[in-house]
Formats: sequence, C-alpha cells, structure tokens
Amino acid sequence: MRRYTITPRNDWQATVARTGLTCHTLDDGTPYWDESAYWEFTAAEVDRLEAATAQIQEMALAAGDHILDHNRLEEMKIPPAAAARIRETWNSEPPALYGRLDLAYDGRQIKLLEYNADTPTALVEAAVTQWYWLEDCFPQADQFNSLHEKLVAKWQDLLPYLQQPVYFGHDGSEEDFMTVSYLRDTAQQAGHKTVPIAMHDLGWEAAGARFVDLDCKPIQSLFKLYPWEWLLGEEFGPHALESIGAVNWMEPIWKMMWSNKALLAILWELYPNHELLLPAYLDGPRNLQDYVKKPIYGREGAGVTVFRNWVAAEGNTEERETCVYQKLASLAVEGGNTAVIGSWLIDGEPAGMGIRESAGTISNNTSRFVPHLFR
Repeated sequence: MRRYTITPRNDWQATVARTGLTCHTLDDGTPYWDESAYWEFTAAEVDRLEAATAQIQEMALAAGDHILDHNRLEEMKIPPAAAARIRETWNSEPPALYGRLDLAYDGRQIKLLEYNADTPTALVEAAVTQWYWLEDCFPQADQFNSLHEKLVAKWQDLLPYLQQPVYFGHDGSEEDFMTVSYLRDTAQQAGHKTVPIAMHDLGWEAAGARFVDLDCKPIQSLFKLYPWEWLLGEEFGPHALESIGAVNWMEPIWKMMWSNKALLAILWELYPNHELLLPAYLDGPRNLQDYVKKPIYGREGAGVTVFRNWVAAEGNTEERETCVYQKLASLAVEGGNTAVIGSWLIDGEPAGMGIRESAGTISNNTSRFVPHLFR
C-alpha cells in the first residue's frame, strides 16, 4: 500500500461531473475529489481486504442474532416502539441493498472502525468516478470495484418483489440527491420504474392508512437515504412503523442494529481479541490509553473525540449521552494524509472500495476522496 502524487487531468472538474459527481469541490474551493494523488495496492492486499469484509459481514450477522436473542436493543438506545418491527424484518428478510464498512489498514493490520449500514454515501465516486479515472490514467492497472455491476444485478433480483414505481427518498442536499440519482440509474438499468422524492414531501393519507406522493399516489416501494433514527423522530415516525409490510422500506428497519455504533462493543464482546476488531466498550474506555469516543448515532465524524494518553487530543469534547469507546487504530499516513478505506457490500457481498483522506485522525464530510488501483 503506497500513496503517489500525480498531475490531475485537464479540466478534471467537468470530467468528473460527467460521471455524476457534481459535489467535486468543497465550499472553500479545495477539491473533495482529489486526483492529485492515488493509493496503489498489491493484488494480495486487495484479496485480504475483500476477505476481511466478508468475514466482518458474517460476524455482523451473528451479532444481529445475538442482539435479538438477548434483548439488547434497549441497551443500544433503539426506541422500544421499533423493537417488534426490527425482529419481524430480521426474520422475514425484506430487500436490503448495500452497506459500507470503514476500515483502518496500515499495510499490516485491518481493523473495523464502523459499519455504515443504513445510509452510506460516497457511492458515486467509488462506483463510477474512480473507475473512469482509472481508464483514463492507468488503463493497464486494475481496481477493486464491481459496484455498478453488482448494484444492477441486485436490482434485477428485486424486480419480482418491488411494487412499481420505486421511490427514492432524499433529504434535499446535493450530495444525497447525487447518490439517489445514481442509485435510480442502476435500478432503471435493471428494469425498474423510479421516482425521486424529498422526504419532506412524503404524505400520510389517514383514510387509506398509507404513504402517498405529492399526487396522492400510494408509495409501496421506497428507498430512503434517510436514517431510521431520524425517521422515527419525525411526526410521521409511528406511521412509518405501521406501514412496514405495506411499504418495502429500503434499507429495512433491522439495519438500525448495524448502523448503531454500539455494534462495535457487541462485536468485541462476542469475538474478543479478533484480528479484525478493535477493543470497544459502552461503559467507558476501561484500560484503553489511546482511544476514540464516538456517539452511537453519530455520522461523518460529528461528536467524535480522539484521546491520547487519556487526554482529549482531537475532535469534539462535547459530552454525549451514549457513546462507544474504541481503541485508537493504526491508520495509513503519508505526507500528512490519513487514509480510511470504505469497503462496500452489495447484498452482503464485498463489491469494491473507496478511500477518504483527512489531515487528522477523524474522517468527516470534508475528507477528500482519493482514487486507488492495484497491480
């Protein structure tokens, strides 16, 4: 694993925008998509990362059974009203599409940082933009990336199960609309009819006890790039619970068990000293000297604090009600750039990776996306 610097392509902004990556530059004018560098791996390293992703997925499945068998949803601060629906969907296995593991890899050890199982983004850049970059810049090299093909194949599998059209809900932000637009495209390639909808435009028809769009047409299939914990906190949250079964919600509500960072502590409890896991606890850092404190419902680095020698060294020191305490991982660092690997799963199978870089230890919504290749 090595980082190289190169000259970006001429007119790279327009080039990546044509791939669907419209959010290629940050508000301060610096690149979010950063092709002034790339990370190179060996084929053996890619094999290791792929195998680790599959193994962590197996452990997460076992953790889901454990959480429900031992009634640990309350401990994870999951609303009691959701418990029955989580159990129901875990057993009935309604359609689920994708997820992303964030992994630390320093060239030696691979460690799970967290599981973005409900609303992962950075998909367009991983699936499409970096692939076209590879074809333009390193056509003889390869890339760990079968995301597009596997997404289309999964949507094809879902054709008999989803009522048409499939609605794609988003929060109105450019990044989320970009991600939803790409997912709509993969679904359409598979034969689905799709409709975009802002989550605030969902309507509840009391007479029919159903969700409807702005034209009062019933919504029976809905992919939502909107976290379940937010949805349940909305005024219509109880209706969302009521509608499960009548509406195919993607991702299904059982994903609340995996998108919750309490999962990290439960995995460590079930698989102590596992080579792919970091020590993690819910009751404090215990004997950890260098650790990261993460809100169990945090996203994009919000509320994360890094402690070194038990002293807060980086991040947000604001007190949060429920956090997980995870040992500080060894990350790949070159030239002041810290890399985190996002390893994607489609239908539970490893499908590719993307790399985000930060100046510090904490990845957030301004962390740069840097392409990769392997030989």
